[in-house]
Amino acid sequence: MPYRRITDTARLQALLGAVLLIESDLELTALLHRIVEAACDLAGARYGALGVLDPKERRIAQFITVGLSEEEITAIGPFPTGRGILGLLMDDAQPIRISELSRHPQAIGFPPNHPPMHSFLGAPVRVRDEVFGNLYLTEKIDGAEFSEIDLDVIDTLATAAGLAISNARLNETVQELSVAADRDRIARDLHDTVIQRLYGIGLALQGSLRLAEDETLRSRIQGSIDDLDRTILQVRTTIFELEDRAPTEQGLRAQVIAVVTDAGRGFGFEPEVRFVGPLDSAVSDELGSHVIAVLREALSNIARHAQASRVEIQLNVDDERVRLSIADNGLGFDASAASIGNGVRNMGHRAEMLGGSCLVGVRIGGGTEVQWNVPV
Repeated sequence: MPYRRITDTARLQALLGAVLLIESDLELTALLHRIVEAACDLAGARYGALGVLDPKERRIAQFITVGLSEEEITAIGPFPTGRGILGLLMDDAQPIRISELSRHPQAIGFPPNHPPMHSFLGAPVRVRDEVFGNLYLTEKIDGAEFSEIDLDVIDTLATAAGLAISNARLNETVQELSVAADRDRIARDLHDTVIQRLYGIGLALQGSLRLAEDETLRSRIQGSIDDLDRTILQVRTTIFELEDRAPTEQGLRAQVIAVVTDAGRGFGFEPEVRFVGPLDSAVSDELGSHVIAVLREALSNIARHAQASRVEIQLNVDDERVRLSIADNGLGFDASAASIGNGVRNMGHRAEMLGGSCLVGVRIGGGTEVQWNVPV
């Protein structure tokens, strides 16, 4: 496995964090965007993309990008279909590293208005035995070419991404089944895939722990291992809840209560929840899954950063819109670009995808408030 060649503990920790992050979302569209963001962060790339392959033809059917503004994307024109350098991985599904794109014999140049790109890194994303798509990274931010370690890191991430995509595809499929069958299948996959993956990463970290000589570094690695053990315990608890919960308790209102109750165990207090409107009848299952994902993300951010002693949640549904508000009395929100994490961006991405909006800001009287608003 490529991760065995990574001896830099900081890179291993960053890789672990990225794997846990992408595996936390079972909604496919948001997951694909999150994978590209994680790849750019890990390799220090200015631009990144995931080209999803057409299963029937030799072409890129979907192209998810990071690093380009909407204005740049519009100016460049249609997304690529797989010619030139991008076609290399389509013809030979092996990781590739190029120091200068313009000197490669298969290079065909860029369309007008395309930003300059020189260094390149690519890795296939496999779902079981099928190549689902390819990760493309360009422009090492420090100006140098991508390293062999960068290639190993991204190849490992691509392996984890394949597992996460498989889970996301499964999640979309099982939504068409009965609620009881849905719960049973997800529980089995959490046990057979996610937990086994977490165990594997934990073993890799334990191997790094034995190699580390600096005591501070050893302490940090041990802390990550302990966090991983707690995560496995939480996943197991979720499996038990999935297997034990009755089908009649699966409406949106009950799902929200379950998420809030689970978060309350971590906070040490029970968040306040208020419902307004016909939640279970007016909100589709697909939209409800977005609501739950945003709620989990917001509560997770509060638990990690806010140091709050009070959390208030209101879910308002009418004939036109769903309005979700999550407010806390913690440290407040820093709107500087450097402080905006993947969680906040993901909540905003979900809202934009559904034609709505997501506002995160300082609450009057102190703390932070998330206002997530989308059409029904």
